[in-house]
Amino acid sequence: MGPKGKPVANDTEVKTLTLKIVGGEAPSNAVLSARLAPFGCNPKKSGETISKESKEYTNIRLYATLHIQAREIKKVDLLPCCSSMIIKDLKEPVRQRRKVKAAIHKHSGNVNFAAVKTIATKMLATKSLARNLKNCVKEVLGSCLAIGCTVDGKSPKVVTKEVNSGKHNI
Repeated sequence: MGPKGKPVANDTEVKTLTLKIVGGEAPSNAVLSARLAPFGCNPKKSGETISKESKEYTNIRLYATLHIQAREIKKVDLLPCCSSMIIKDLKEPVRQRRKVKAAIHKHSGNVNFAAVKTIATKMLATKSLARNLKNCVKEVLGSCLAIGCTVDGKSPKVVTKEVNSGKHNI
């Protein structure tokens, strides 16, 4: 028992916390202090750790799972969704998020089918509910359609029809 009869957290126990973040940026201290207060973590130091670990997804929204042990963040796992991986593969220049408020940004780039397949294999292992790789590829093509990019210079709808007809080996 700790002070005032409250139980003390075990220092060997690892607790997890999932946050939605913007890659390469530290979440605001107000958000972090509210979420990390039960674990006793320093929000400023935690924000620096999160921003350092998520540099490769700069200005892209994604989820991060924090593994907390003994009031410190031991590990940060990035859990990008399908659209985050597609936007990263487009290799667009980094845009300034804070300059224009509520701006809708369409991604008009081009992704090759091999990249769609690799994203589908990553998603099948982690987040996708598809039963096989072919259905997961179709999920990724649907995300390409929602983002506004093309696949091998064609509309994602056309590529989805090609996948259904068996033109692509999956």
